[in-house]
Amino acid sequence: MAVRETVRVGVLGCGNVGASLVRLVAEHGDVIAARVGARVEVTRVAVRDAGRTRTVAIPAGVLTEDAAAVVTDPDVDVVVEVMGGTDPARQLIETALRAGKPVVTANKELIARDGPELFRIAADAGVDLLFEASVAGGIPLIRPLRESLAGDRIRRVLGIVNGTTNYILTRMADEGAPFADALAEAQRLGYAEADPTADVEGFDAAAKAAIIATIAFGAPVGPGDVHREGITGITADDIASAARLGYVVKLLAVAEEVDGAITVRVHPAMVPVHHPLAAVREAFNAVFIEADAVGELMLYGRGAGGDPTASAVLGDLVDAARNLVAGARGATIGELTAAPFRPMAEVTTPYYVLLEAADRPGVLAAIAERFGRHGVSIASMEQRGIGADARLVFITHRAREADLMATLDDLRGTDAVRRVGSVIRVVGEEE
Repeated sequence: MAVRETVRVGVLGCGNVGASLVRLVAEHGDVIAARVGARVEVTRVAVRDAGRTRTVAIPAGVLTEDAAAVVTDPDVDVVVEVMGGTDPARQLIETALRAGKPVVTANKELIARDGPELFRIAADAGVDLLFEASVAGGIPLIRPLRESLAGDRIRRVLGIVNGTTNYILTRMADEGAPFADALAEAQRLGYAEADPTADVEGFDAAAKAAIIATIAFGAPVGPGDVHREGITGITADDIASAARLGYVVKLLAVAEEVDGAITVRVHPAMVPVHHPLAAVREAFNAVFIEADAVGELMLYGRGAGGDPTASAVLGDLVDAARNLVAGARGATIGELTAAPFRPMAEVTTPYYVLLEAADRPGVLAAIAERFGRHGVSIASMEQRGIGADARLVFITHRAREADLMATLDDLRGTDAVRRVGSVIRVVGEEE
């Protein structure tokens, strides 16, 4: 077999991540060559506008506006997709895989939606499909789940996987700012998009949660299988109440397996201050893993940004190039086996519940009776006066979601209850 001296790379997209990748390949060329056993060179880069000024110097002959031509170019050995979106990225990746070309992608939307099918195509073609950067940016996560923990039984994964929402919640906690003000600050600093819906409503985190669950449990999980709630309803009062009670509010992705059934959910959660995830601030990400043999471990770092994400892409590129040079069969995801999903109504967790009620004798007893009627046990209660009424904050013991929802419906029909306010799950504290 002829010795391969150069691995030629075609890059689809040259935004923040793509530009950082091109620069890192050039700057670290000698180190990469030593690890791969051949030079790695970016020979084609597909962009929407070849005339646009860029943050990295790219020779005119390398740039093209024809992404399909990069994928089918016989002089491109490996394809890196960092253009984002599901179309035409899906078709371009599939074309590359079927042509026997390894693919590296950072595309969380596509892997969450079409991952199982693309994994099958890659396995059939015997080439790599690597996607470390699709979840948690520069934090090594997919490879530890897929390889390092392959022999362990993962029980639960808790993750702060969206830096925008974590930054907003940090500002709300530090400054007592309302959600709208914290969001505006995040937008001014570039942490949040002009349209922040994907972040603050949990869509971004849900796609990442689906990928995490698929790899952790070896079962196909799509975004539609993920229960999703955002942080737009979280108030400064909720943040302050959490602090008084010894908690921090985070947007968590939770993937867990209980008695053979999987639950995957994204929602605001109150995390005990002693839990490692409570200390994750600003735009940082962290993923906390619980498994039978390894016990508990946490991976922490920058979950977004050009350089951190490009670092994860480059790590995958080095692996793909090394396999190509060695003539090795590409790394694949093992056979995925469908597993039953546990509906949210059956999930059990402690809850934080805020009520506003009339401040008169007998009201608290009546409210407690409604909790007991539905089998929800109260762990603690805090009462504060608000004029003629009272604000009541309850932390429950672990309760079934359906029972807690039935309790709230019952309370809404009680004359003394003026308003059922925030309801936030408590995660990370065993009952």
